[in-house]
Formats: sequence, C-alpha cells, structure tokens
Amino acid sequence: MLIKVLGSAAGGGLPQWNCNGRNSADARKGGGGIVPRTQASVAVSADGKQWVLLNAAPDLRQQINATPELHPTPDGGPRNSPIKAVVLTNGDVDAIAGLLCLREGQPLTVYGTARVLDVLASNSVFDVLNPRLVRREAMTYGEPFAVEGPSGAVGIDIEAFSVLGKVPLYLEDQQAGADLGTQEGDTTGLKVTDTASGRHFFYVPGCAKVDEALRARLKGAPLLFFDGTLYTNDEMIAQGLLNKTGERMGHMNMSGEGGSIASLAPLDIARKIFIHVNNSNPALREDSPERAAVEQAGWEVGYDGMDVRT
Repeated sequence: MLIKVLGSAAGGGLPQWNCNGRNSADARKGGGGIVPRTQASVAVSADGKQWVLLNAAPDLRQQINATPELHPTPDGGPRNSPIKAVVLTNGDVDAIAGLLCLREGQPLTVYGTARVLDVLASNSVFDVLNPRLVRREAMTYGEPFAVEGPSGAVGIDIEAFSVLGKVPLYLEDQQAGADLGTQEGDTTGLKVTDTASGRHFFYVPGCAKVDEALRARLKGAPLLFFDGTLYTNDEMIAQGLLNKTGERMGHMNMSGEGGSIASLAPLDIARKIFIHVNNSNPALREDSPERAAVEQAGWEVGYDGMDVRT
C-alpha cells in the first residue's frame, strides 16, 4: 500500500496567510529549520494507479499539481484522473473545502458519516460536484466497506470509527452547553486496509482525548497518523494568536501527562506520525527541543511529500 502525505498542517497551513507568529514568519523567509506545509490530506493507493484521498484540504489543487501520481494519465483521454474517491473524517473547512477543486465533471465517490454528508447537502455550493457523476456514500461506524470508484472497487477497505472531538467551528451551537452541540459522527478515525495483503494503518487527524475504546483499537497498530495540532494546550494563547486552548478547539496536545505522546506510549504502536500540525507548534522547527522530545519519544512529524509504504 502506498501512502503520500499531500499536506501535513492544521487549518491555515504554514505560513498562515495572516499570521506573523515566529513559525509563519520564518517559513516565509526560508531556512531557519522550518519548511512550509499545506493543510492536512493524505492519498492512499493499493496499486499506484487508483488513489483515495483522506480528506480534501483547501490546498488540494496545489497538492495535486505537486504530486505526479495524481496527475491525469497521458493516454487516458482529454479529461481523466487517478483520484477515484475521497473519504472525509469531519466537516471542518480544512477537510472538505478541497472538494470544490474536484468540480470539473470528474466521476468519483465521496464517503462521510451521515453528519458530514448532511453538512455538504445543506450547503448548495457543494452541488457543483455533479450528483450524476459524484456519488455520496454514508459510512457507518464499525462496518468496513470496500472503497469504490467509478469503475468499482479500488483495492482499499475502510472502517470508520468514532473519535472524541468537536463539531466544526461554523456549526457550534453556543446554547448547547459545554459540548457545543457536537454529536457522534462529527469526528471520525479511519482504519485503512489493503484488500489484497491485509496490511493496514490508522488515520486520526483530529482527536480531543484518547479514551479506552481508542486505546484498545490502536494497541499494536503497525502505523498511525495522529492529531499533532498543538504541543501544549495553551500555546495559541501564550503566543498571542488565538484566545482558545487546544481543549476548546477539540484537539489534544502532544506533550504533558494527558498529551498524545504519553497517552499512546503504552500501546506498542510500531510507527507513529503526527499530522494536522498547527503553525504555532514549536515541534515544526527541526532544531527545537520540542522536536527532539517528540523524536526521542518515537514519533515523527509529518511533512508534505512524505512517502510511506506498508
């Protein structure tokens, strides 16, 4: 199974267009041990010819142009694409806006929970994805399915599962209490399996907390891409970027007793890669003590163009 990290950053990317924080400023200048990143999306293929996207970032057009494997086939006619399906893990802007880049009459399948598909259905702008060509299929937790493109199965199976998270910012109901109206189906993790070989990995780009159900599921995993939004819960506040903690944003922090590094350490996961890393996160800096701590704990920080094979 071939895995390509198209984008590794959280919403806004690195540098973020209106951010003058240290990481964004240095990424614009170049050098300094920090490189630009686009917003998180991953492409997966069993055969190197048919590809499935895990989330569709706002930067998707740029990501496709930077990835030759996703270019039209030279002998495939005037319009064609190796992208056969998109699997959505949430309804956040940084996960669904890229669907609008796939609007030029190309057949494909979009998978999401009923909650996420309802988000698409409620906003008519997504109708530019011609429903006669673009199927929308609901995922049910705990029920694995074979991903299908226009010509049938593509050799990838998906099992969706619930992850503790938060309703997208633009859907927050301030009157709904501390959970802001979030419901099951808002935040999803994926088990992605090569149909032929049975090799698999987990993709969890958003997670508010590792509960017992998630621990049991991830124990002994061969490969995990996991939410790396923040290094510390209050870093956005400390840097003067946003008056919200990671907890309020629905994302775990890497460090600390309740952070992802400590929470997942006992689970014997063979390879662990942080993805969806916010532009404020000091672990983005290759020479930082935070990066050293992450790597010492056995984690990698994902980057755009990263190739992984299972």
